[in-house]
Parts: sequence; C-alpha cells; structure tokens
Amino acid sequence: MCAVVGVINSKNASTYAYYALFAMQHRGQEASGISVSDGKSIKTIKAKGEVNQIFNPLNLKTLNGEIAIGHNRYSTAGNSSIDDAQPIYANCSFGDISLVHNGNLVNKNEIRDTLMQDGAIFQTNLDTENLIHLIVRSKKQDLKDRLIEGLKKCIGAYCFMLASKDKLYVIRDAYGVRPLSLGRLKDGGYIIASETCAFDLIEAEFIRDIDAGEMLIFTQGSDKFESIKLFNEKPRICAFEYIYFARPDSIIEGKSVYEVRKKMGETLAKKFKQKIDFVVPVPDSGVSAAIGFSQYLKIPLEMAIVRNHYVGRTFIEPTEELRNFKVKLKLNPMSKVLKDKEVVVIDDSLVRGTTSKKIISLLRLAGASKIHLAIACPEIKFPDIYGIDTPTFEELISANKNIEEVKEFVGADSLTFLSIDELVSSIGDERFYSLVSFDGDYFIK
Repeated sequence: MCAVVGVINSKNASTYAYYALFAMQHRGQEASGISVSDGKSIKTIKAKGEVNQIFNPLNLKTLNGEIAIGHNRYSTAGNSSIDDAQPIYANCSFGDISLVHNGNLVNKNEIRDTLMQDGAIFQTNLDTENLIHLIVRSKKQDLKDRLIEGLKKCIGAYCFMLASKDKLYVIRDAYGVRPLSLGRLKDGGYIIASETCAFDLIEAEFIRDIDAGEMLIFTQGSDKFESIKLFNEKPRICAFEYIYFARPDSIIEGKSVYEVRKKMGETLAKKFKQKIDFVVPVPDSGVSAAIGFSQYLKIPLEMAIVRNHYVGRTFIEPTEELRNFKVKLKLNPMSKVLKDKEVVVIDDSLVRGTTSKKIISLLRLAGASKIHLAIACPEIKFPDIYGIDTPTFEELISANKNIEEVKEFVGADSLTFLSIDELVSSIGDERFYSLVSFDGDYFIK
C-alpha cells in the first residue's frame, strides 16, 4: 500500500517529491523518506513519522539534485523501526543507488535465505533489500541488465523506483496490482507517483498509467525515456485501491475513485430492504459510498458522526489496543441528530470488526433506536499477501463467522455486504481485478 514517488529533470526535485508524499500521506504514516542525486552522489533523509514532521525548508534545501525518489511507509513486511524506513541506499562498485518499493514480494524468504547462504549481510527486515543484493551480486555489466535480472527473480506485487547518479528506473509488477502513474511537471521534468492526487497538488499534467510489467528508464538531461515490457501477464489491479486505499480524488486506471465508490453505494442500496430515517457515513471512508446509497434511495444523508482529523487511520495502526482507543478519539456521534432514529451506517469495508462494533456501540449510546450496517464491498475472508496488512485468517472476522454471527458481534440490527459480482460490476467488468481478499485466488505464484 505504501506511497512511492520519483522525480527527474527538475531543479525542485526534492520539493516536488515532498509535496507528492504529502498528498499521499493516507497510504502510509509510519515513516517517510526522500533520496536525491546531484549527479555525483545520493543523499537521503528518512525518519519515523509523517511527512510534515520529518521534512522542513532547511533539510529539504540540503537535498540538492534533479533526481529524487520518495516513500511513505505502511508496513506489511519488516519492522516499524527506522532501519526499515525507505529509501534504501547502497554504495556499490558502479556507484550510489537508492531504492523505494511498495507491495510485497511473496518469495522474500526464499531469496533472502539463498543470498544469506551465499554470504550476504542484511541491514533491514524489508523484502525491498532483496533486490539491492540481487543487483549488487549480478555479473551483468550494465545497471539496467542487473536490475532486470534481479526483477526476474522477484515474485509478487510491487512498484519499484531506483535512482542512480544520473538515471531513474521505474517498474510496475507483471500484474499491475498497485497503481502507478506518469506525469509532466510545469518545469518540464517528469514525475511518477502511486496516485494522481499527487499530480493535482503540484499542477503536474497526467500523461498515462505505467503499464503492468513495464519498466521506464529516464536519464538526467534527456527529455526522452525508454520503455521496456518485462512481463506479459493479464493485468489485475487490486480492487481495494477503489474500495479503500486510494484518495477519492485520484484517477486509477482511468476511473474516478470517487465515482466508483458512489457506484458501490448505489449497488448496495439496490439490495437494502430496511426502513430507515437517514443514511450515516463513517467518515471519511464511507462518505462516497453513502452519497451513492442516499441518492439512489432518495433518503437523506446526515453527517451524524463527526471525525477528528488529527487522529490517523485506525486500520493501519499496528496494535488492536491502539485501534480500539483511536475509534473513540477519532469518531464522535451527535446525539441530537441520532436520538430515536432508525439509521443505516455505511462503511467501505469490514476487516476485523472491532471498529464497527465500537461505532455501533457509540451510536446506541447516542440514542439511535435501530442501527443497520451496510458495507460497500464483499466479506473479507482471505489474508492478502500482496501489500495489505491482513496477514492471518484469525484477524479476519468474516473468515471465522457467517454474516449472522458478524452481525451479532458488531451489534447491528442488520448487516449487508456487496457480493463479489456486485463489486466487480460497480468498478467495471471490462477488466480483471485482484480480488484475493474475497475469493482467495492467489494468482501470483
């Protein structure tokens, strides 16, 4: 899920990278970092925390150069220590390189064990570091060939960006599970980012999405770039990008995330049978779907739950204790609006069930007479190993309980999910998606 950004041929490379990471803060809040090449060497600043806590005008000024890569960390591999923050830097016989990555390499342990048996010493717990070692140990002469050789050994979902002294390499995995887009800066440079909302902030022009299995190579001082098709699999972007991860103002593979989420809400409304006074979205995750739900049924929408925006996303907190506490810190129902009302609460997904349980409990305390829960995606029954932090069946409530049992656990009067087919039709059934959380199809092997 992490955010990645690359900038080349811009005198403001580090500043553009900073603002892009700021726009994509929702993709990871554990750590952030930027590496910049000045044509001779690479300098990196990274730390635990959010983008605006780490970077300031003074330290950004020290990141001089026309090539920059950056990263916001959401951990699904490694630890939450500074050692596992990115970018990862290495000084090699062929010069400095720095690497950022989002996604998961499913054969991480196999590669790491082989490398360690061959004498490799690892500095982090990240699967990202595997590629650094593969590049350094390659017998190929050219960095491009070393990189391609290493990528051929890496199996999984990923977007990689590698900066050398004078080049920027951008790679999207064979299936294009995570989004990656190319844009043009106002000063003529290029920017590549996980989401197009990063382009909007800095007024960059969207050019196109990086294709699944494609590698782009940019050279400092050149307006042209090279495109190489490394893999030829059928693309399967992660459906969770549309459901939850992406910002609603982003365009993912040509589709407005906001409009897709509204469509999910509309599809959910078509199967909803309960009588209610109004629709209540869980802010901010359920707002877009709730609008579509409300508009289709012509039932009022009330922002009856107020969100404290100074508290981070509960889903990406690393411990259940923090998740539970932050629900109350983050969301406050309005009793004046809710008292004696029958409502439907709309959210984008139901993962562990603990957040929904707390929300419904708070709504009952606020005086709501009946509370229906409608989820704008299917039941999450399988762990995702491609970059979502749901690593075990034990954490997934729908993997262990049927809908009636989940309803009882969260305390709702009724519970409605989308089916897989309804989800696909809402996003658009003209292409394939990664639906592993719902159907258990682990297609990357």
